[in-house]
Amino acid sequence: MSVLKGKSNSKKRILLGLLALVVVAAIAITGYTLWLTSDVEVSDAVPVAKTIVPPTAASAAPAIAATTVPTNVPATQAPDSTAPTVAPTTAPAPAAAQVYRIDATQSKASYKVSETFLDGNRIVDAVGVTSAVAGDILIDRTTPANSQVGEIVVDISQLTSDSNRRDNAIRRQWLESAKYPLATFSNAVISELPAELSEGTPFSFKITGDMKLHDTTQPMTWDVTMTLQGDGLTGTATTAFKMSSFNVDPPDIAGVLTVEDDVALTLDIVANAVQQ
Repeated sequence: MSVLKGKSNSKKRILLGLLALVVVAAIAITGYTLWLTSDVEVSDAVPVAKTIVPPTAASAAPAIAATTVPTNVPATQAPDSTAPTVAPTTAPAPAAAQVYRIDATQSKASYKVSETFLDGNRIVDAVGVTSAVAGDILIDRTTPANSQVGEIVVDISQLTSDSNRRDNAIRRQWLESAKYPLATFSNAVISELPAELSEGTPFSFKITGDMKLHDTTQPMTWDVTMTLQGDGLTGTATTAFKMSSFNVDPPDIAGVLTVEDDVALTLDIVANAVQQ
């Protein structure tokens, strides 16, 4: 009888132990879910990028120095016909190169990535957008090859989509953008720029440089189309990359969601001429 009672007590202890494990696991999962999906505080400030210093009008077209005319020549003295003609002083020509600064109130950066919900094998495109974009672009209308793209900085912690849970998971765990908030594109080299730029006519080119994202820097090339219109410059730049190339694992929630490794990036730019 005592043996049976001992076995019964042993089973109860095992069941109680299993129940305790289930409760602890449920609490841990709930806590982790709340931690993962709770709002992450992020800055709403526009990031700061290194500015481009435009060439001055004087450096673009130096003035011709005037020759000093003697003031002690008698009025009755006949002019020396052999003396060289004095060139008049010429005002500097305006600089051909103009710096345009990105207007964060009208510009935006966005990502697009495909998500698959395993329960119904539904594939959707997740899109996140932010207006926290900064940077300078120098356009030389006379010699387009001298144009430059300065440092472009985007605060990716401010990216928002149609899901707060996704945004917070990106900030806290997947991309860790709360820890690494800035994506920085620098050392840009322009190629395939046309020889002539016309007001109001779109022109296309490529820029290749260093993209720093998360904790990794990789070369990246953008396809760009822009239009000059008065004191404004508008355009779109696009590129694509793999998350894994920047030391970011594509999100994968077993049985619920998988995310593709490929990401499409777009910059929609509105920039205004910087007064020189």
